[in-house]
Amino acid sequence: MASHAIEAAHGAGHAAHHGESFFRKYLWSTDHKTIAFQYMFTGMAMALLGAFFAYVFRMQLAFPGNAVPFFGHVSPGKYNALVTNHGSIMIFWVAMPVLIAGFGNYLIPLMCGCDDMVFPRINRLSYQVFLLSALVLLASLFMPDGGFGGAWTAYPPLSASAKYNLTPQGASMWVIAVALEFVAFLLGGINFIVTAMNARAPGMKAFDVPLVVWMIVVATLLFMASVGPLIAGAVMLLFDQLLGTGFFNPTRGGDPILWQHLFWFFGHPEVYVVLLPAMGIVAEVITVFSRKKMFAYKTVIYTVIATGILSFFVWAHHQFVAGIDPRMANVFTVTTVLISIPIAEMCFLYIATLYGGSIRFATPMLWALGFLAEFLIGGATGIYLGASGADIFFHDTYFVIAHFHYTFFPIAIIAVFAGITFWFPKMFGRMMNETLGKIHFWGTIIPFNFIFIPMFMVGLNGEHRRIYDYTHFPELATPAMQALRTTSTIALVVMLLFQFIFIYNFLVSMRRGRKAGANPWKSNTLEWSAESPPPHGNWAELPVCHRGPYEYSVPGREKDYWPQHEKA
Repeated sequence: MASHAIEAAHGAGHAAHHGESFFRKYLWSTDHKTIAFQYMFTGMAMALLGAFFAYVFRMQLAFPGNAVPFFGHVSPGKYNALVTNHGSIMIFWVAMPVLIAGFGNYLIPLMCGCDDMVFPRINRLSYQVFLLSALVLLASLFMPDGGFGGAWTAYPPLSASAKYNLTPQGASMWVIAVALEFVAFLLGGINFIVTAMNARAPGMKAFDVPLVVWMIVVATLLFMASVGPLIAGAVMLLFDQLLGTGFFNPTRGGDPILWQHLFWFFGHPEVYVVLLPAMGIVAEVITVFSRKKMFAYKTVIYTVIATGILSFFVWAHHQFVAGIDPRMANVFTVTTVLISIPIAEMCFLYIATLYGGSIRFATPMLWALGFLAEFLIGGATGIYLGASGADIFFHDTYFVIAHFHYTFFPIAIIAVFAGITFWFPKMFGRMMNETLGKIHFWGTIIPFNFIFIPMFMVGLNGEHRRIYDYTHFPELATPAMQALRTTSTIALVVMLLFQFIFIYNFLVSMRRGRKAGANPWKSNTLEWSAESPPPHGNWAELPVCHRGPYEYSVPGREKDYWPQHEKA
């Protein structure tokens, strides 16, 4: 009876979609794939803006005082706004919408074998609120005093008082934009959890669900459990800015450290909110291109859950210099080092999956391997920052910047490229150009290391991160330090130029790429049983699941893959 009802609803939805206007089909759609593309394309557009901001402030650091091509002179206020909004955009308007909302919307119904999200109108509302948040943030950049310049962490009193941040309207609009963005993801998160739990294909048990779906759902739960205090904190900060309250003002009985607790109680689980979907994408890619069953599939899931729980007990390692009780610093040092264990374990399980595999170095696989290599560097350097004694020296230096980007760039950029190049044939029915894909990969990975390895070196030399012109500090303006800054900046420009190859490959392949067929990578998961691209409703007849997602190279079978929908 239930399956008949689902099929009837599926058919009705399919018929309703037929003959829709362009506006309703692409701009007012409830189709999970269209909403996924809306999130992805909005996120990619914001990524271009965030990358441009990075280009401008890096040029200022390498060639201080000179006009930056395509921008002009960079004043201290503009520099602060560029750095603040680069960080905010790349975390809140690129990593989260693309990794969670984009891939989550596209993959969860297709990999679970259902025709759409359980609450499609809430799904549409989620994107609309997200788009509104992006527009508010963009509008803040055009305020008379410019965009908010109090850093993406928005610590009071810098963020709470206009006399310190000098951007009264920009600061308030930044807070409103972030709060709206969180509301959007709360709406979307409800859909992800309910769809994955209640709308799976007949026969699909919990341990038949692909890892990327597991990880997006766990990431969503982490987000929903951690974001509440920060939303409350954002409202309190807005009241301090606009109504003159004193939640974070010590002269009125408030406490600026309270904001740091509220921010990082969300901020550190947030790392895993975006990391887990990235690791899920990598898991799907390495199993397909090594033709191997996922090593210790259930252990990976248990590890993900343990990581999520532990992530709520590490936030104060961001506050070792904030005046917290040194005895509590010891506790948070232990929990911070502890959380590196499950993450390292997952990386080693991925490497074990590769061991002995029939590896094919297609473009998605290169990105997946690149993710593992670069992320391990980020993880290893993070251990120093988790130890309170070392962190006091490294705090607010470029060592932190380098570590952060060795973790976040693999998450927000490398894993996204792995996912896009892997599912591009399913999304658009055509293959991307492999040669251009590999040129883009090497043109991104090599300059990336030339950007951030020098930052480890200047950070070790004590270079503070919040200075816009180092010529004002003779001890930091040595020729050797400046050479390292210039190297980082030139490498950034080279890396950004290589992104035009990806844009060209993406756009041309959408229209002229070789036709893909339903399952070009010979993969097992259910999305590959649908047409490429899948129609509205995904399948003419919803699939039935017969086995787990990673049955590759099964002894006794002629083919080296065994799709989940294929009967024994």
